[in-house]
Amino acid sequence: MPKTLTLDEAYENCNSQGMFLPQQEVGIPRAKTMLLIAEEDLKTIQDIKEKKNRINTLYKLTYDVIHTLAEAFLLIDKVKSQNHQCLFAYLCYKHPELEFNWNFFETIRTKRNGIHYYGKGVIQDDWKEVSLQADIYIKLLIRKLKEQLSF
Repeated sequence: MPKTLTLDEAYENCNSQGMFLPQQEVGIPRAKTMLLIAEEDLKTIQDIKEKKNRINTLYKLTYDVIHTLAEAFLLIDKVKSQNHQCLFAYLCYKHPELEFNWNFFETIRTKRNGIHYYGKGVIQDDWKEVSLQADIYIKLLIRKLKEQLSF
């Protein structure tokens, strides 16, 4: 099992390996589209929540919304990340004012990877562990993106 990295360790590893790619311009049109897609996915999440026994789908889709919003947020900073861990490391490290919990992002990322790459399903308790914080972070990212994009 890989060692869990602190935020500082993850950010420094990503930075030293060139995982943050500077962009020439702010990706406003792309960020706006990504925000709209994330909001559409949120509607699907609400539909899934009404059904029982769809925990893996709910978990993956919630992760995808968070990932999409985080990626849109980085586009405003004129940065693209080479992988998901570096994406979240950049977001947490460069935006401490958002008060994100690095361990939350690592938890949801590694569980999603388990579903996606290793066939390890999640259970109701896994969902309960992250659902409230995921909702809070999604709402915060949407609000901040709308402010920055003048939506």
